[in-house]
Amino acid sequence: MSDARIWTRLQPLVTPVLVALSIGIPLWLVLVTAAKSRGEALQPDLSPPAQWHLLDNLRQVWTDGEVLPAALGSLLVVAPSVAGVLLFGSMAAWILARRATRLNAVLYALAISGIVLPPAVVTVVLLLRQLGLAGTAVGMIGVYMGIYMSTVIFFVTGFVRTIPASLEEAAQMDGAGPLKIFRLVVLPLLRPVLATATILVCLYVWNDVFYAFFVVGGRLDTLPLNLFRVASAGLYLDNWHLIFAYVLLMSLPLIVVFAVTQRKIIAGITSGAVK
Repeated sequence: MSDARIWTRLQPLVTPVLVALSIGIPLWLVLVTAAKSRGEALQPDLSPPAQWHLLDNLRQVWTDGEVLPAALGSLLVVAPSVAGVLLFGSMAAWILARRATRLNAVLYALAISGIVLPPAVVTVVLLLRQLGLAGTAVGMIGVYMGIYMSTVIFFVTGFVRTIPASLEEAAQMDGAGPLKIFRLVVLPLLRPVLATATILVCLYVWNDVFYAFFVVGGRLDTLPLNLFRVASAGLYLDNWHLIFAYVLLMSLPLIVVFAVTQRKIIAGITSGAVK
């Protein structure tokens, strides 16, 4: 039997195992380290703790690490950012997908160029200072919307092209205007792809520390910024069990969002290829 044929038979078994290991090993490391005592966690490894202290560590992090105010700060930034970028991004994608002109082709290319072109942090900070938005939640929301608008437009534009235009034409014949067509016809059909875009943007924004450090660092606490602050101040110095417990707490909202929207996420990723 040739090597190619052997690999063809083994691939359905090997690939899931490799994926499970690549995802499961880091998750297991976070969980067991967060459940260890300080002495056991000094050298993080994959071994389970002699005695599980997970709840005690989570309770200590919640109290001493000021997690609740930081979580509220993250929600203050994440919720409007995600809602705004999904709304305006999907509206822009709808127009770009339906009006096939040279100008729109150029605008689409410029819109999705943000996926590969990193924003200039210094320029963004200087612009926010000129606008009086530096160090504010509004400024941070605007930065996130600008950064991740390209991602939403890229996902939604391809999906809109798979939707029959006859649905919109029928609504137009019934007297519906553009906004009403988008709200009643297009937007409900975009739920799978918007679920995909939601988890991606939430993942980026919720875990971001780089841009938040330069825009709102020191004036608004988010979960990543708070972890950086307390770790730098020495509260968690060599306390890897507390750091990993903090990471576990910080990841729980994203896990809940993914668990709720996982079916629509998979449908959003595969819909364009199936239709």
